[in-house]
Amino acid sequence: MDPIVISIIIGIVGVAVGIAAGKMIFAKDTRKQVEEAEQQAQKLMNDAQQQAETLKKEKLLEAKEKFVQLKAEHDKEVLEKNRKIGDQENRLKQKEVTINQKEANLDKQIKENETFKETLNRQIEVVNLKRTELEKHQEEHIRRLEKIAGLTADEAKAQLVESLKQDAHARALGLQQEIIDDAKQKANKEARKIIIQTIQRTAAEQAIENAITVFNLESDEIKGQIIGREGRNIRAIEAATGVDLIVDDTPEAIILSSFDPLRREIARLSLQRLVSDGRIHPARIEEVVEKTRKQLEDQIMEIGERTVIELGIHGLHKELVRIVGKMRFRSSYGQNLLMHSREVANLCALMAGELGMNPKLAKRAGLLHDIGKVPDEETELSHALLGAKLAEKYGENPAVVNAIGAHHDEMEMQYVISPIIQACDAISGARPGARREIMQQYLQRIKELETLALAYQGVEKAYAIQAGRELRVIVEADKVTDGDSDKLSFEIAQKIQTEMTYPGQIKVTVIREKRAVNIAR
Repeated sequence: MDPIVISIIIGIVGVAVGIAAGKMIFAKDTRKQVEEAEQQAQKLMNDAQQQAETLKKEKLLEAKEKFVQLKAEHDKEVLEKNRKIGDQENRLKQKEVTINQKEANLDKQIKENETFKETLNRQIEVVNLKRTELEKHQEEHIRRLEKIAGLTADEAKAQLVESLKQDAHARALGLQQEIIDDAKQKANKEARKIIIQTIQRTAAEQAIENAITVFNLESDEIKGQIIGREGRNIRAIEAATGVDLIVDDTPEAIILSSFDPLRREIARLSLQRLVSDGRIHPARIEEVVEKTRKQLEDQIMEIGERTVIELGIHGLHKELVRIVGKMRFRSSYGQNLLMHSREVANLCALMAGELGMNPKLAKRAGLLHDIGKVPDEETELSHALLGAKLAEKYGENPAVVNAIGAHHDEMEMQYVISPIIQACDAISGARPGARREIMQQYLQRIKELETLALAYQGVEKAYAIQAGRELRVIVEADKVTDGDSDKLSFEIAQKIQTEMTYPGQIKVTVIREKRAVNIAR
């Protein structure tokens, strides 16, 4: 063989042997790395398992604590509900006992009434028998009297009737005077009765007029958003504002019900903002209501400041200015309280100026005379006394304090401006259309008064004057006597009282005048 070829073969073999030796060394290093990687992976897996076990124990512990807390709250709610149910059961048992007692008393009364009825029937039979006997004796007695007196029964009756008529007339005049004196003594009591009856007639109307506000909606779909899931939104609104929301079948409207007009205004403005914004949920409701309340307080202060500036009243305490602003959201018998107070203030200034008194002091008292109608807290004092107390608290002039407290005669009038405030308050409230009723209703009531009087015989003319508080009836002198005039006045007053609805009281005056007219030619 060629030595070169042998050399090449030897070289190739050497290279192959070297490669094989290198591969063996590489394989040994690779196995060692694999074993180290497996050990490291096993260690990581062990660490991960330990962490997982620790995390699992922590989560289980938290879940157990949450469960215990929820269970405690649930048990508390269950106990509270059980307590309420127990209270209701006790009240129902008490009512049942009371009803049973009333039923027993009623049965006893029925039995007693039946016994009394039987006794009464027997007594009636005895009376009827005695009446029959008495009639027989009376007839016999009359025959004997006619024989003795020489007069028939009819003649004797005529003489007796004439004698009794004269005696009755004299007694009637005396009795009439006694009745008039007694009526004067009881006038105050009767006036209170009339006031109470008037309140009874107008209570429902005033409650509806003064206790609700209608909030109009663009569509009925918004009602669902306002109510919210399971009613949570409407409950949140009621809790935040203190106003009852009435959602019924009225199309595109929600009724806000509360005796506090300020709360109703806060609820109305809050609803308006919530509906415009579209985001209606409890947290948003509380935020909007609180923001609206603050803005309304600022608005109240601004209204009060603007009012005192327009009236030219200076040095008024800030708290009294705020109370004046609150009057904007209060009404009295359908008349806005702030407008009424401004009107009274201007009238007082005019009247005081005519009398040569201090018009600024009178205007100040006129503006503040009804501040007791908008208290910040409930009180048992009347609005006049409460207003006087507030005015005194915030350093008002004693004359102003007395005028406020005395404008309904609940304090003694000690200053000259006090009767002026009282008179101007009555003037503002008594003018037609100022309170409770619109002009058409007022005119209709005046017409009904005059028509009612004209329906009586002998009435020539009838006029309702003093805003319908007095009815003057002019009668024909040749058809109605003086005695008939008294009777006619009484009958008209009774008919007005039973057939008509009206504020306050109505005075009925019947005028009879006899004129003798001749002409000299």
